[in-house]
Amino acid sequence: MKTGAIIIIILAALTFGAMNYHFILFDDSLKILKKSHLTLDSTFVDARGSKKFKLLLNPELMNAGFNKLLEDFKSGSGKK
Repeated sequence: MKTGAIIIIILAALTFGAMNYHFILFDDSLKILKKSHLTLDSTFVDARGSKKFKLLLNPELMNAGFNKLLEDFKSGSGKK
């Protein structure tokens, strides 16, 4: 019974995290961006290569501030 409750709590925390953040995979790093509202849309985003500029048309990412993240990444401050 106790194990089942722990599993349910962990799954609820993972779901809540997925609803609150965009996980964006760039060429050499993974960036986390807070979503503008709770949704499962665009939770895991692949932004490797030329796909970065196609993602600028995604309204969910634009509301969350993907354009600022992309500018920081291009200017070099987003790199390690």
